[in-house]
Amino acid sequence: MANIKSAKKRILVIEKKNAINKAVKSKILTYTKKFKAAVASKDLALSESAYSEITSVLDSAVADGVIHANCAARRKSKFAKELDKIRTQKPE
Repeated sequence: MANIKSAKKRILVIEKKNAINKAVKSKILTYTKKFKAAVASKDLALSESAYSEITSVLDSAVADGVIHANCAARRKSKFAKELDKIRTQKPE
């Protein structure tokens, strides 16, 4: 444990930031699972709404500094490709 007062304060601040970052990352995983489930069901409307939700969550995580902008861009690109596969499929 730290002895200096400012170091003790930093420990408390870091614990709070870690909790917030963990919550945001958990939210990203939750919305990712929702999107993948929507894609697996091959429902275009559900997949598009899930895509808009996950992109919004990723953008807010970037704004908060939880994940890097390139990481979010890479994930959004991957999700967009999955969504395009559903859009281009011929109805059976």
